[in-house]
Amino acid sequence: MAGGGFSRLPNGRVVVALTVPRPAAEGGSTVRVLVHAENRARALTRLRNLGLRAVYLRGNAEPPSPDEVTAVLHHPEGLLWRPTPQCPGDASALWQPIRSLVRPGRAWQPAPARPGLARKPMAPWRHLPATPRVRTSG
Repeated sequence: MAGGGFSRLPNGRVVVALTVPRPAAEGGSTVRVLVHAENRARALTRLRNLGLRAVYLRGNAEPPSPDEVTAVLHHPEGLLWRPTPQCPGDASALWQPIRSLVRPGRAWQPAPARPGLARKPMAPWRHLPATPRVRTSG
């Protein structure tokens, strides 16, 4: 992990900013990811649920700037990314929704459910006896 940090908002929520490596197929540079959530743990969980499994926040070395906080607060999903400014030609890149990074070239959809992992529906309560069983000794 190249760097990251967080800022606590007055309402108790946090904005987490992380710099993560971009896949080698897309140039191998790094991207800055912003997440708005209830707390730091939930922010990291949101990223892990999108497929960024090895995401950790250690310390507060690179907290989000006020411009980054404003950008993520005004986005409906609260998840944004853009290439880091150190990359040549990316200094003026705009913030983009996380969908375009996680699944480029196609619309984002949740992962399909795998068969056998869903719980079976519970049987209706009608099969229970009308009166409770009473245990008698004897």
